[in-house]
Amino acid sequence: MELSIVIVNWNSKELLRQCLVSMEAASFVEKIEIIVVDNASYDGCRELLAREFAKVIFIQSEKNLGFARANNLGFQRSQGRTLLFLNPDTEVVGQSLNVLVNQLHSLPGAGAAGAKLLNSNGIVQTSCIQSFPTLLNQALDTEFLRTRFPSSQLWGMAPLFFGNNVPSEVEMLSGAGIMVKRKVFEQVGMFSEEYFMYAEDLDLCFKIRQAGYKNYYVPSATIIHHGGGSSQSSRSDFSAVMMRESNCRFLTKTKGSTYGMAYCIAMIASAAVRLLFVGLSTLPKLACRNRSTASCTLHKWLAILKWSLGMQSWVRKQ
Repeated sequence: MELSIVIVNWNSKELLRQCLVSMEAASFVEKIEIIVVDNASYDGCRELLAREFAKVIFIQSEKNLGFARANNLGFQRSQGRTLLFLNPDTEVVGQSLNVLVNQLHSLPGAGAAGAKLLNSNGIVQTSCIQSFPTLLNQALDTEFLRTRFPSSQLWGMAPLFFGNNVPSEVEMLSGAGIMVKRKVFEQVGMFSEEYFMYAEDLDLCFKIRQAGYKNYYVPSATIIHHGGGSSQSSRSDFSAVMMRESNCRFLTKTKGSTYGMAYCIAMIASAAVRLLFVGLSTLPKLACRNRSTASCTLHKWLAILKWSLGMQSWVRKQ
């Protein structure tokens, strides 16, 4: 088997259909298998696959395992020498799978490769490549700074704008569509399961580099990532808090507990500044269903501030 594609579904049946249709229409390697793991959403995914995509291997998890465990479960059923972990809210464009496979196995020292991710409107998704988190780039991570200084090493996204469409070595690739050599994935211990969501791709890319391999961004391969997807309908304070918790776990794991504590302090300062700015710019209605953008921002950073102060104990149980 040349390529195994693992897709974790959670309440994304219709997006999953689009994803699978895009791969049927694409031109790609012949020896391919697709494995779908349903993360206890029971959204009719099993029936959809049986009716329209009978060759897809389906695994039903009886509980929501999170991103890492569900992908590891799918991997255990795979046979390919090459692995692609793909979000259900994606669509593969043209021969991108062929391009990724060929580049992964020809670029020097490659352990993983990722495509150019596009938003639904065709604009490049800047989160498809990033630098590993630090106190500085996390505290300064604002759209204002990222758009004005896109080539800064703080963000690690310069190849998106200045790479001349050739493969570039990067620190981190997005888990929305990351291709990994099987032997490398096994060598680094698969996805680390101490994260429920949001830092598994970060941790995997870090382990790949620690093992002496390289992560490559391949702009000639394109995947449309509709963004959010399974979590878009419930995009909430949970997402913002869970992302910070996962980053904290990663930084504590790789840099020590003192650095992890410093990250929490940096988030306190960052949240306080943003709350002050938003509070001065608008008069939010916290309980209103149709909250303004500013009010939603205030809710998000208030939740992050509470997490930084240890007031969101539920997140540590995930």
